[in-house]
Amino acid sequence: MNAADLGLPVDVPSTALFTDQYELTMLQAALRAGTADRRSVFEVFTRRLPSGRRYGVVAGTGRVLDAVENFRFDADLIAFLREQDIVDEPTLEWLTSYRFSGDIWGYPEGEVYFPGSPILRVEGSFAECVLLETVILSILNHDSAIAAAASRMAASAGSRPLIEMGARRTHELSAVASARAAYVGGFTSTSDLAAGFRYGIPTVGTSAHAFTLLHDSERDAFQAQVDSLGSGTTLLVDTYDVAEAVRTAVEVAGPELGAVRIDSGDLLLVAHRVRDQLDELGATRTKIVVTSDLDEYAIASLAAAPVDAYGVGTQLVTGSGHPTCSMVYKLVARAQSADPKAPLVPVAKKSMGAKSSRGGRKWAARRPDEYGAAEAEVIGTGPVPPELVDRQLQVELVKGGEVVAREPLDAARERHTRVRGALPMSAVQLSRGEPVIPTEYL
Repeated sequence: MNAADLGLPVDVPSTALFTDQYELTMLQAALRAGTADRRSVFEVFTRRLPSGRRYGVVAGTGRVLDAVENFRFDADLIAFLREQDIVDEPTLEWLTSYRFSGDIWGYPEGEVYFPGSPILRVEGSFAECVLLETVILSILNHDSAIAAAASRMAASAGSRPLIEMGARRTHELSAVASARAAYVGGFTSTSDLAAGFRYGIPTVGTSAHAFTLLHDSERDAFQAQVDSLGSGTTLLVDTYDVAEAVRTAVEVAGPELGAVRIDSGDLLLVAHRVRDQLDELGATRTKIVVTSDLDEYAIASLAAAPVDAYGVGTQLVTGSGHPTCSMVYKLVARAQSADPKAPLVPVAKKSMGAKSSRGGRKWAARRPDEYGAAEAEVIGTGPVPPELVDRQLQVELVKGGEVVAREPLDAARERHTRVRGALPMSAVQLSRGEPVIPTEYL
């Protein structure tokens, strides 16, 4: 069974209340005013990248599609809205038959984005589009933040695999979403079984310090684990004395010991000492896994260390200091009337601060330089220049309310690796800097 294809809801039959109250009160007012049926275009974008980031990563698109499909107001939800006097009866009646019937276009999952990129475009009546704002932003802001952190960590790790281990550091549902986003960003496995079940992500895990402390000696603990899981298991060697633990681990499991894990101390120094010790003991193929509050900077600092894999938890599931992408969902065009043939009029918020936006339904393309590397993110509202027609970034995700672009998670992961590789080399530098390519408007 491929759980990724099940289209499972988040954890309840409906995602309709994963929203803010003002979405429903706007709906009520629009229904009364006769403007609810006006054809509208909403876009998701961010005005800036988090400080120091050179690119963003689109993640959560597949979860957005699931959320839109499961956005339904069943009898219990209608009863709750009525009891709380959230909206009036005509609005409740309208909600009972709610089904999104519009179109959604967007950057495919795993793609990168920059300030102003129209990451998602939602088209339909104002009423049906406005209700989706909160749940779409909730998913994209969270998942894209995790994927961006994961991408930076993957770039720092190079060819060494990364294990997502953050379930105990965040909300239980966020943990599953984080594991999914981390996989898109370049992680190879997760410790979270719910993520493995729901999305088919490879799962790993052996033992914690508690297992060693349970036994009368470290040798007894290692023996019990090897007896259960085989000599190819990973033994945790920093509960007491690392050097003694490594010696005991090889004595118990033999030179075919799969790996040792180091979870504390000066990882650079300890990794070198453990590698030398393993080699002296004949365990030349035993791998070294390091954990302990790693982030992209710590991973980069271990590039020259004899480390074979990294396990990352807290910093990953909190976006490595940037837990959101500050994406917004703005109305950029709307019809002059409810007539389906009424032309669209660009609309935009004007602000004296940094919250202004650009009106009009937008297309986006990425222009390459003469060497094939990305040179600029080009965004426009008029005709697409002929040289950019085949470089457009948005794909059709939902047509007439039906999902048309659901894909395996591995496709998004592979796309991200490919797209990140097409950015200028400075994209993966950890030093602070501006977006690696500029955004140009036509």
